[in-house]
Amino acid sequence: MHLRADHSVARALTIAGSDSGGGAGIQADLKTFTAFGVFGASCVTAVTAQNTRGVQAIHDVPTDVIARQMQSVFEDIRPHTVKVGMLSNVATIKTVARELRRADLKNVVVDPVMVAKGGAPLLTADSTDALLAEILPLAAVLTPNVPEAEVLCSFSIRTMEDAKEAAIQLKKRGPRIVIIKGGHAAWGDSPENSARDLVYDGATFTTFATRRVPSTKTHGTGCTFSSAIAACLAREMSELESIGTAKWYVYDAIEAAAQWDIGAGHGPIDHTAPVEWKRGFTAGKDYDL
Repeated sequence: MHLRADHSVARALTIAGSDSGGGAGIQADLKTFTAFGVFGASCVTAVTAQNTRGVQAIHDVPTDVIARQMQSVFEDIRPHTVKVGMLSNVATIKTVARELRRADLKNVVVDPVMVAKGGAPLLTADSTDALLAEILPLAAVLTPNVPEAEVLCSFSIRTMEDAKEAAIQLKKRGPRIVIIKGGHAAWGDSPENSARDLVYDGATFTTFATRRVPSTKTHGTGCTFSSAIAACLAREMSELESIGTAKWYVYDAIEAAAQWDIGAGHGPIDHTAPVEWKRGFTAGKDYDL
């Protein structure tokens, strides 16, 4: 485990749904924390019956149990960062927001999970407004993909200029940094085989790109990316260094999974991929990792 400047062990909490298939959600987050040398704690918001082919069932955890899980971790383990994933209904969103405000944490990474890789909805239709009002103002980093950003912003994203406008609109909701993930799109003059993420800090835009890996083994990439950022922040890295390191780790984890044969659908990535620490990024530049 990594020791911080004050000699404390770096610690992170994931608040998310459980994936019985092991590729996404709580399971992916804890695997990622461990890969980054960070002690991981968890708060389960929902239990899913899930595999590489889809989600077969969802059972929401009662909100009093969600609150008590968070309180137990905050009172004793005291995480340095929190990653927020699947919050499937309004009551859960309000409960998590209330407990986060009480904890007064500076580094909350929010992955607005709305749809599973296989297409199953993971957020009720009436929850978007609650997510915007309750959770986004608490976020240090917000990590929607293009479909999620379109729902949150209520307009289509087809170009880099669209993505920039979406980032600007979402930044107004409170996050310190907004990342529009480019795994679903090739922006502007970017090559078709490039996966380019757009980062906005309220003043400048920065992009991080890797080669797009042709693979169906991408289950859990969003969960892993956001939890990797949270892990890097727990290790006291800067926000841009955290994002760059997380981006490269996900790329390596997808490539490493090419050797795997797990499930018949969207297979999991390989969380045992080595971490390559990325340093020295400057806001406002484009980076090809």
